[in-house]
Amino acid sequence: MNVVLPPVHQAENSAPDPFLTARSSDRTVRRVARRLTQRGKERRDQLMAYATERFAEQGYHPTSVSEIVAGLGVGKGVFYWYFDSKEQLFLEILRDAQTDLRRKQQQAIAGEDDPVRRIELGLRASMDWSEAHRDHNKLIQFAATEATFAGALQRGQDIAVSDVVKHVKEAIAAGRIRDADPDVLAHAMVGVAGHLTRTFIYERGEPADQIADATVAFCLHGLLGGS
Repeated sequence: MNVVLPPVHQAENSAPDPFLTARSSDRTVRRVARRLTQRGKERRDQLMAYATERFAEQGYHPTSVSEIVAGLGVGKGVFYWYFDSKEQLFLEILRDAQTDLRRKQQQAIAGEDDPVRRIELGLRASMDWSEAHRDHNKLIQFAATEATFAGALQRGQDIAVSDVVKHVKEAIAAGRIRDADPDVLAHAMVGVAGHLTRTFIYERGEPADQIADATVAFCLHGLLGGS
């Protein structure tokens, strides 16, 4: 199930959408054209990891390129070899987070033929990932309030819903899910999973596995607890 970071609303806090995928793309994000050596990839990842920590701790705007390179003991030339700007760095961080989450989801559902089971496994993998990547939640909360970044999140969510629709349609065809509008059902699952992740995992610090249990139970059985 391609289910990597909740619905984007500028007026409310956001958490990584459990249904974003690596196929989410943003044209403002320049993929690194240079063929990097292994050492180059490691340096780029180091810059992104450190920047993620700084952005999460003190915010995007207060964090400067100078601070990032100083913290790593490198010059600005190193930074601009890999990134055109701080904005591009931030967008790359979001994109890489989506890629990493989707990889975890793919591993979780590999070899599973049952579409309903794939939905469950995708939800659980997403929440496990979210619990382990709390810094990214802070970045996404900020990104949802900024026009420069909100579009990338929204486009990612749109693609994510489309991916979930495919699993829902397959489950309906197999008689595993009641016959209803797949788009509505997919949006409902995205909304429920995103809100529970944000409220209970990030804000209240409750274990991801427990919240995943509740999310799966609600998404698959609803209020009446049908089988």
